[in-house]
Amino acid sequence: MNKLKPLDSAIQFAIDHEVGWSRDPNGVWGVHQDDPPPWNRLFGPVHGRGGVSGVIAQAGSTIAQFGEPDRCDLTFSVAKAYLALLAGVAYDRDLLKPDQPIAEVLPGIGFDDDHNRLITWRHLLQQTSEWEGHCFDIPDQVDHYRSLAFAPVTAGKKGTKRKLHTPGSYWEYNDVRINQLSLALLHLFGKSLPEVFKQHIAQPCGLSDNWRWTGYDHAWVELNGQMVQSVPGGSHWGGGVSISAHDQFKLTQMLLTNGVVSGQQVLSKDWIDQMRTPCAIAPFYGYLIWLNDQQRIFRSLSPHAYFGMGAGGHFSLVEPDLELVVIVRWIDSSQADEFFARVVQAFK
Repeated sequence: MNKLKPLDSAIQFAIDHEVGWSRDPNGVWGVHQDDPPPWNRLFGPVHGRGGVSGVIAQAGSTIAQFGEPDRCDLTFSVAKAYLALLAGVAYDRDLLKPDQPIAEVLPGIGFDDDHNRLITWRHLLQQTSEWEGHCFDIPDQVDHYRSLAFAPVTAGKKGTKRKLHTPGSYWEYNDVRINQLSLALLHLFGKSLPEVFKQHIAQPCGLSDNWRWTGYDHAWVELNGQMVQSVPGGSHWGGGVSISAHDQFKLTQMLLTNGVVSGQQVLSKDWIDQMRTPCAIAPFYGYLIWLNDQQRIFRSLSPHAYFGMGAGGHFSLVEPDLELVVIVRWIDSSQADEFFARVVQAFK
């Protein structure tokens, strides 16, 4: 079957439904503007964006690409999945045990009080940690009652402090806690996370040298007598991962192949399986990736589909039933299901 014609229709649909954000970060751009003051500002560098771009591949072979697939753009919370990959590097080297309280291995970095000392790596990876505190001057409260298109409806106004639950018993999408996870991984490895990512993930997966992972201007910590920048798991307040769609495809393809790239086991299948395992209290979420449990997020995709997702219309999708990897960037997220439906139809 000639897939190109129906794919052309799907791609044109995506291009016709670009996200409404300005292409200039000085315009209506980003998610920080929705935060309560004084946190409704950028703390790290950002840059202008391109238009709708992407890559569509089946069984590792690129079938179509569109827009500017080599352009490096900020990918917002798709970068959370990259933190999960780094946690996998630590797991495979026996540095990280998912159910071990972080305070037991990393005292003195914000997990020592009566509430936070119960928090495990699994809690942070599944967004159930309920961590309380300030990470680089931003309080966890900023993301209390955060509303997301693909998550349960919240009952309060964003940024309003709520009563915290026991770690592991409540799911909440919270970027401050993700940044605290990144800080913990930095201390666990004892060196820059972009450096670890380059050595253990980017190079084995064949990424270009054009991607960048930057932190907030003030997010520096002393490690082994040197100042090292901690990086965020997104671009909520600036910084984060700037990467091309082609490089995103290579990372996402590695998930489809259970951690194997060109015959090399980059991450263990055990860890990839854990990433795709539903959280008990939030079955639409794994380790910092979204799961299409019961097709509750995308009706057009199978229940086995999973994906990274970021603000501004970023999706890094795996549809294992069809061996598909789909990268699409800067699409209006309300139109993503229709786009995926058109792509899937081309392969049936």
